[in-house]
Amino acid sequence: MSILAWLVVGLIAGFLASKVINKTGSGLIMDIVLGVVGAVVGGFIFNYFGHSAATGINFYSIFVAFIGAVIVLVLYHAVMRRRSI
Repeated sequence: MSILAWLVVGLIAGFLASKVINKTGSGLIMDIVLGVVGAVVGGFIFNYFGHSAATGINFYSIFVAFIGAVIVLVLYHAVMRRRSI
């Protein structure tokens, strides 16, 4: 995927994941970073189970990135909660 495609997919997936987990968006830059990291994580997970990773600007790629971003956010909140105990 091109850099522009990664940014668009990352923004959409990161924003959606932030809305689902945090109930608010995390800001433009953080949503993009979260979505791009989520696309990488989701790509590894989907490849492990025999499916393709993010391939461009389409619903499947946004879904893969969204699943990865949700996993990243859940792990982040679990680590932060454990650190505060």
